[in-house]
Amino acid sequence: MTKVRDALNPGGRVVFVEYRKEDPEIPIKEAHKMSVDQLKKEMKAIGLVHLRTVESLPWQHIVIFEKLKDKLPGVQ
Repeated sequence: MTKVRDALNPGGRVVFVEYRKEDPEIPIKEAHKMSVDQLKKEMKAIGLVHLRTVESLPWQHIVIFEKLKDKLPGVQ
């Protein structure tokens, strides 16, 4: 994911569609599920910011992250 982040322009987005780990009724192996909290933790570690989560699909989360815009020179 760090290579994906590096390839993004500032403001660029990454969208995940992941099976809901929180729902034991979803008939798929646990190894193929991911929670929103886990995605947030992993993407924060590489510098992507959570924008929103869409819960309109019956079995999956749609989770959207963004690469922060570059800071202005001299601004901290």
